[in-house]
Amino acid sequence: MTSTVPAPLTRTADGSALQAVLLDMDGTLVDTEGFWWDVEVEVFAGLGHTLDDSWRHVVVGGPMTRSAGFLIEATGADIALPELTVLLNQGFEDRIGRSLPLMPGATRLLAELSAHRIPTALVSASHRRIIDRVLDSLGPRHFALTVAGDEVPRTKPHPDPYLFAAAGLSADPARCAVVEDTATGVAAAEAAGCQVVAVPSVAPIPPAPGRTVVGSLEDVDLPFLRGLIALR
Repeated sequence: MTSTVPAPLTRTADGSALQAVLLDMDGTLVDTEGFWWDVEVEVFAGLGHTLDDSWRHVVVGGPMTRSAGFLIEATGADIALPELTVLLNQGFEDRIGRSLPLMPGATRLLAELSAHRIPTALVSASHRRIIDRVLDSLGPRHFALTVAGDEVPRTKPHPDPYLFAAAGLSADPARCAVVEDTATGVAAAEAAGCQVVAVPSVAPIPPAPGRTVVGSLEDVDLPFLRGLIALR
């Protein structure tokens, strides 16, 4: 269900109140939210349907079953959900095989967290097969734990993935900082009781209590994340 898990860690190496950092993948660390939409457009074009661009905000950030189910219903396409899921995953794998751009600031943030031995998890609604492909570019050494959308009973926007990740790192969710790019992911992290940093990718995300909105991952570093937990 998960990648390499180290011995339980309850505090960061320097005793900071920040116990763990939990990071979304698509649109947060890798610039792939647009890839998913492009693949959806291509697959449905092959089925004889044109997707309305306004639907992009409906499907972004959600689990594959929700996004694919919505598009089947919206278009009336004659395809079963399991078959469509396979086509979308295959199309996405082909796309990231050609190019996988990282978000600005991602490489620096991951290196900083690793250098300071901050327990870090990758928490994504994408399936395990996709996460494992992306990890080759992100560097699996940066993550003590990874959680895929097809490995939990309920994925985002439910809190389960973030609760699972916090438990796997022996961390209190209230002392975990989460970085997310979509309203769906933010809702999941907030429902889990985590402190959330939103870096909107496709749709705007308004500030709210317990939520900090920044313009880029380049605005996020370890002192910034520690400060959020200290304020709480």
